[in-house]
Amino acid sequence: LFRSEVAKNLILAGVKGLTMLDHKQVTLEDTRAQFLIPKGPLVRNRAEASLERAQNLNPMVDVKVDTEDIETKDEGFFTQFDAVCLTCCSRDVMVKIDHICHKHNIKFFTGDVFGYHGFMFADLGEHEFVEEKTKVVKSRVGAEDGPEVKKVKLDENETTMVKKTVTFCQLKDALEVDWSSEKAKAALRKTPSDYFLIHVLMKFRTDKGRDPLPDSYAEDCDLLLQIRNDVMDSLAVNPDLIPEDFASYCFSEMAPVCAVVGGVLSQEIVKALSQRDPPHNNFFFFDGMKGSGIVDSLGTK
Repeated sequence: LFRSEVAKNLILAGVKGLTMLDHKQVTLEDTRAQFLIPKGPLVRNRAEASLERAQNLNPMVDVKVDTEDIETKDEGFFTQFDAVCLTCCSRDVMVKIDHICHKHNIKFFTGDVFGYHGFMFADLGEHEFVEEKTKVVKSRVGAEDGPEVKKVKLDENETTMVKKTVTFCQLKDALEVDWSSEKAKAALRKTPSDYFLIHVLMKFRTDKGRDPLPDSYAEDCDLLLQIRNDVMDSLAVNPDLIPEDFASYCFSEMAPVCAVVGGVLSQEIVKALSQRDPPHNNFFFFDGMKGSGIVDSLGTK
């Protein structure tokens, strides 16, 4: 559902072209939740099954599909794109492809939704953009007000475009923060707990080759708690930063969370490609239980 939200938003925004890459087959859950896949047989590729509805959203966008496994793609494959966005990938794949994109100055994005929690990450390398600013004008006070002086005020009717540059770090650096350093310890109090939750869920995906499933709820809850303790110990931070009951809220993809995180992620992609307005540097976390999102910069120098 999450990847469908992102694809839908980008197509409706009118990007020049979009390639949907997915090697997996349609599941029963896909036919119930994924609005780009019409009802039909399960023995078909997810990207191919989504093509017709995706293209119908905007005939002006060149929508293509690729049914190969992303892990089989060589470095040259990614250089044909201006931006690459990953969902449902392992941590190793995300880090590997981000490294390729960073090397070739390709905008890189990744994101996922786990139950009530979602995130997105961006690595735009050395990114230039323009920001609209209200113009500052100087007005003169009349002689009747005393000695002639100048007053500075903002003229809301006049704006100017300001060119700026921001530098992003790679995903590997953002995930490998040294929390034992004094600077990191000071920042720990302000770091969203969802940052550490993402570590736990990525480790679960790597170990099990899947995300937590409702069909194996009890087993997966126990494993998530064990992974939480192991991951937090390896990061040298207190496991209590992630509440004991967190596992109950990490199953499936909640549609409202997908809509929020998918909207933010696609908005950031459009902003990066158009080089307009300040980008989110570098994480966006959304907590559906609290109904709030936060932007945080982690791993940057």
